[in-house]
Amino acid sequence: MRRFLFSQTSCSLLRRQRRPKDIPHRWFLSSASFSTAEYDDGDAFQSSPSKVKIFDRHLKRTQRDRAAWLLRPNDSFVHAVAENLVDRLEDCKKTFPTALCLGGSLQAVRQMLRGRGAIQKFIMMDTSYDMLKLCKSSQLDSGNENIETSYVVGDEEFLPIKESSVDLVISCLGLHWTNDLPGAMIQCKLALKPDGLFLAAILGGETLKELRIACTVAQMEREGGISPRVSPLAQVRDAGNLLTRAGFALPGVDVDEYVVRYKSALDLIEHLRAMGETNALLQRTNILKRETALATAAIYDSMFAAKDGTIPATFQHM
Repeated sequence: MRRFLFSQTSCSLLRRQRRPKDIPHRWFLSSASFSTAEYDDGDAFQSSPSKVKIFDRHLKRTQRDRAAWLLRPNDSFVHAVAENLVDRLEDCKKTFPTALCLGGSLQAVRQMLRGRGAIQKFIMMDTSYDMLKLCKSSQLDSGNENIETSYVVGDEEFLPIKESSVDLVISCLGLHWTNDLPGAMIQCKLALKPDGLFLAAILGGETLKELRIACTVAQMEREGGISPRVSPLAQVRDAGNLLTRAGFALPGVDVDEYVVRYKSALDLIEHLRAMGETNALLQRTNILKRETALATAAIYDSMFAAKDGTIPATFQHM
């Protein structure tokens, strides 16, 4: 996963690599829109602004509806990413009266604000009505009662926000599911006031590398070929190009890796479902054969299991 820090006032790229962090997972796995490509008219959830469609946005919305019911309130990994992201507000001397939080780990971001950035008005946006409903029902537990909060059902690919209307845009683990990531970033930039700030964390290319290897080996053994089971993700080398295309000034890129340990591969899959991070590729194979799934779990355990019987899963964000 990668964390982006953007400001609209300069032109340099900072990058620093942090050491991987080993996180033992808790048991029980427990306005006008702008695009970089032409697009057809239609429902925002049906048409992507990008000519090249990689992800099924309908399916992703359904997965997030399901995640709203499976969401774990004390997810150590999600909270660590949100904490590191929101912590950047303490590096800024200016305040951000109006903030927009895009779909992803909405609830974790709000919980981690704790007065940072002197936010007065907070707009929470997600494609999932159920996810927003969950956030609204838990608002009193966030510790940010003095912040005026509103909820908007919307899509990052068709951002329903007026130009130059917010001081801060935050996205924690959501933008990597957009078909046109540069276009979504450009829309965020247009929504920002002059000298506004864009903070985002997206999953990076090294995420779930152990699962990718196990899936590939299992499919070759059992089916004689491979099909995409894990979504493609941006690489570290792509970060500079993404920022340049979006037009942000003074961009900074950090790359962090977390190693989360699970009891089994099944616990990992259940955690991904609870985060709404399961496969949403358009070209996916809908049915995973039982023997392939069992082989994947066995290979994962044999190749990566630790002495204590747990298995590691790498999450990279930038």
